[in-house]
Parts: sequence; structure tokens; C-alpha cells
Amino acid sequence: MPQPIQNVVIAGGGTAGWMTAALLRKVLSPAVRIELVESEQIGIVGVGEATIPPIQVFNNFLGIDEREFLRDTHATIKLAIKFENWKTHGDSYYHTFGAPGTTMGFCSFHHYWLKAQQTGLSQSLWDFDLNYLSCEQGRFNKINTPNPLYEMQYAYHFDSALYGQFLRKKAEQAGVVRTEGIIEHVQQDPATGYITALQLTSGKQVQGDLFIDCTGLRGLLIQQALGVGYDDYSHWLPADSAQAVPSERFTSTLPYTRSIAHKVGWQWRIPLTHRNGNGIVYSSQYLSDDQATETLLNNLDTKALDTPRTIRFKTGRTAQQWCKNVVAIGLSSGFLEPLESTSIHLIQSGIIRLMKMFPNNGISQAMTDLYNTESKDEFETIRDFIILHYHVNQRDDSDFWRDMRTMSIPDRLAQKIAAFEETAAIFNEKNDIFRDASWVQVMMGQGLSPRDYHPAADAMDNAQLMAAMSQIYQAKQQPLDKLLSHDEFLQRYTA
Repeated sequence: MPQPIQNVVIAGGGTAGWMTAALLRKVLSPAVRIELVESEQIGIVGVGEATIPPIQVFNNFLGIDEREFLRDTHATIKLAIKFENWKTHGDSYYHTFGAPGTTMGFCSFHHYWLKAQQTGLSQSLWDFDLNYLSCEQGRFNKINTPNPLYEMQYAYHFDSALYGQFLRKKAEQAGVVRTEGIIEHVQQDPATGYITALQLTSGKQVQGDLFIDCTGLRGLLIQQALGVGYDDYSHWLPADSAQAVPSERFTSTLPYTRSIAHKVGWQWRIPLTHRNGNGIVYSSQYLSDDQATETLLNNLDTKALDTPRTIRFKTGRTAQQWCKNVVAIGLSSGFLEPLESTSIHLIQSGIIRLMKMFPNNGISQAMTDLYNTESKDEFETIRDFIILHYHVNQRDDSDFWRDMRTMSIPDRLAQKIAAFEETAAIFNEKNDIFRDASWVQVMMGQGLSPRDYHPAADAMDNAQLMAAMSQIYQAKQQPLDKLLSHDEFLQRYTA
């Protein structure tokens, strides 16, 4: 007989643990006790995070003041990711949070742009994207208008360790109980296999009805205790190592993440207000740790503040992210390299999914299966989006890039690429967090050129189309004079 959930225990702190604790406390009845177990002796993976726009929804729901959040986490605004050297060495493009152009008819703006290109249009697709134009000028401001032409979606860069501490303060104020300690043993019911308690090295037992595994790559509960398997994606995404190092901040703070491809793997640069976050993601099959360190340190824009820290991982997902009475959130649920800044979003979506399906009156297999199905779909669509960046490349300077270009890819991604090349069509899955504009920007940025466009674009004759394109282009330029430099915005807004 299912038992009502009265005690929720979160194993592990950090970003995943405290995001989970804060949201559960906000949503659940005060009668449900929430306890988080963590140890100051155990470090967290957090290296400075880039996010995607839904983080605003999460923060707003918790009632977080944006100014306080920006100050306390040394955050900056993120409008896009700039991909450098991905298609070919020396080439670059942006994946912005905006959408080029505006709604013009039955089909998406990029179809009209493709037709206009054939008619002689000189502007790139990105020239019609306000996020891109702002990135190029290093500017930002909040634009308070309902006009979708001037919508500028944004996310944040922040120090993930500070974000965890920020949420810890909020969660504890709201009634979450924090217990200091190292988990020595996981107790299970011999009949059902359900976890009943966490035995700490201090001798204390923390009992619970539902356990959230936020123990990171160790997967202490979901993998080690329950023995749940792992779906390995490394045959598509062979990177298995990363090195991270902070460096001094720039004089001028960019409003976007930089992703710089090297002969093997890629390097991130994340601007914060007190320093820069840097790292390199690579495959040990193609590059040694020493070579990776040398590549990273030789390509910093500012002086390193520490020695690089190495992180090992296997790209993939935990086969059941909800098993028995354990739900895996964060790195314990799987690892997708941070190319598209999805790590924190996967924490957020995992918690929200659990809240929608919360087993108030006891855990049911039907709800567990539904949770796992949706989680699997979400991981796989992000996986495919990341593979796209690697697979569609024109680099010929290393075995790594040649191997990525010639490898077999998932059927769903192959179909997406084929459809786009044929008629510039984009088809989205239900749980795909990336919408049409994202797929279009990366596909075109990586060098895919559609052979045709949707026939609805022919509803305009050439003269009408070119006049419309000129009008939209001019409209996108208008707000730029009202924007502040990124640093000036941050100084004024957080003063």
C-alpha cells in the first residue's frame, strides 16, 4: 500500500540540491518536511555557469529580487553564445536567445529571408536579430515594450557556488532543514529495495519517504545504492574530460558566452563581474591532459588566478532518473557537456517535472514511468542539438573533426538535417527546449544551406518582400541607441 510522502530528503547540496530545496519548500505543504544533507568537506563541480532564459521563470517563482541575485552571485547578462572556429577555423556565428525578424505569415521568418537572399538581399539572418546586434556592440538594457520586434530574451552568467549559497539562505529562511554530514551508508528496505534512511559518519540517521539524489557524478543513491544503469552517449559525444580555471575579469564585460573550438574539443569563456570562468572540454582519446592544459592556458584573455582543475565524466544519462523512491536531479541524472548551457536548465526542468507529478499519497509506477519517459525525451533532444554542432563541420585540421563529421548520428537528428537541407523545414519534439530559431541559427552557422524555402514565402512578390525586409531591418536598429554598455547597465541596475 503506497504511503503518503511526509519527509523528503535531499542528498547533496550545491546548485542542484539548493535549487531543489528552494522549489520544494515553495510548492509543497508545510506539513511535508524537507531536509538537505551535505558536507562542507565535499567539494562541488560548479565552475561558473551560463544559463538559458527559463532561469528567470524559476527565480521569479521563488520571489527572488533580480538586483539582489545579480549582486550576490556576481552575475552578468547573457544574450547569446558566440561559436568560434566551429564550422571552419576563423569562422564564427551566434546562437542568440532572440529570433531573427518577426512574424510575417504562415511560415517562419528565415524562409522569407532565404527568398530575399535570392533576390539580392545583402544582410545576414543575424542582422535582423536584436540580441545579435546588441552583442556586437556589447550593450544591453531592459526594453519595456509589448512590441515583439524589440523583444530581447536574456539569461545570466553567474558563479554557481555563490548561487547555491544564495538559494541556501532563501531555502533555510523558508523552513528547509540543513544537516551537516557525510553519508556513510544507505539503508534500504530488504523487501522493496526502497531507501529508508541515510546513515551519516557521525552516527546520525536521516529517515525519509522520498529521496532526491543531488550527489553529482557519483550518483550515490540512484546508481550506487539502487544499481540503476547508464545510457552511454560517448559514441556520439566522445569528450570525457574538462579542465576549468578562473582568470582576471575583462575591463569590458561581454554580454555573451564564448565557445571557441580547438583542434580537439572546445573552450568556454564566461564573464562574471569579479572574474572570468574558463575551461576546455576534450576527449582523452585525442588529447592528453597536459596538452589540454597547455591549450587552455595559452588561450586565456586574462591572467589565470589558479591552476586548472580536471573533471572526468561520461556523457549520457541515468537510465531511470526516478527509481523506487529516489529521483536523480543534476549530474546524478546524467551529464551533457555544457556546450549549450543546459546543465542548470536540466536541474530546473527535473524539479518542475517532479512537482507536477509529486506523489503526495504515495509513489505509483505509472507516474514514475511518465517522469522517466519525459526525462529521456528531453535529454535526447538536447543530446541531438549538441551533436549537430560537432557533426556538421567543415574542419579538416585534425582526426577529431574528421571523425565527428563522418560518424553515424541518431536517426531523429539525421531526419532534422535532411528536412532542413531540402526545404529549410524545422520540426520540434514536445520536450525539445530549443525552438525553431535555435535550430536554424546553429544549422546555418555550421554551414547547412537549404535548397529551397516554404512556398508561402512566394505570397509576396520580390518588391514587397524587399520593402518588408528593409522596414524590419531599420526597426531592429532603432533601440540600439537607447541601450547602455553592459557594464554601465549592471552598475546602474544593481546600485
